[in-house]
Amino acid sequence: MSASTSAQTGRVASNFVPGPILLLGAPGVGKGTQAKELVKLWGIPQISTGDLLRGNVAKGTKLGQAAKEIMGRGELVSDSLVNEMVAARLEEPDTAQGYILDGFPRTLGQANWLDGRLTAQVKSLPAIAVSIQVNYNQLLRRITGRRNCPTCQAIYNIYLNPPTRKEGFCDADGVALVQRADDTEKVVEERLRAYGAMTAPVVEYYRAQERFAEVDGDGAITAIAAGIVAAVERLRKQA
Repeated sequence: MSASTSAQTGRVASNFVPGPILLLGAPGVGKGTQAKELVKLWGIPQISTGDLLRGNVAKGTKLGQAAKEIMGRGELVSDSLVNEMVAARLEEPDTAQGYILDGFPRTLGQANWLDGRLTAQVKSLPAIAVSIQVNYNQLLRRITGRRNCPTCQAIYNIYLNPPTRKEGFCDADGVALVQRADDTEKVVEERLRAYGAMTAPVVEYYRAQERFAEVDGDGAITAIAAGIVAAVERLRKQA
């Protein structure tokens, strides 16, 4: 059974090793949703640098203490510190068959560090990058249309998934829905602009080495997941 077939049927292809995967995409494309689909399919972990950072700070590790001090000064955590956190996480046994990197590498320095680390490991596959693409207007609808219920935390979208009982109110408890302050069009435009500027060099780095693919993110969750799996399978054959 091919990897793409297993994505459609929900069964894991036992002979396929996904290896390190960088999942890219602008805010609102559904990276988190797709990462969860891949975790279920392949049984590999999703590794978020944001989660690693918060976890180290909460546990009071040496790396967490250093990061907390830096953030306390209003500064960005350095590449070297983030790299150390990622390195520690990649030593854990659940990463043996691969992992999904969420939010890493964000810079060329981090990409080079990751490649150097993987090259030094004899049995490790090279990292590949898959970018989920959704057009700008669709992203705006997804993000600016989001509304949350402050009571039960249900999430709606006034364009794509509106309440069915009363406009602007939660179906479950009748409470007025609210919009997050950073879900406005002005903020979204700035976030998308910042994302594009930050990730462009990383995208070109992987593209130049033919370890990059784009997948259409406008469709059913399972269809998008199948597209990602097919891209990973194709890139693995090329790598």
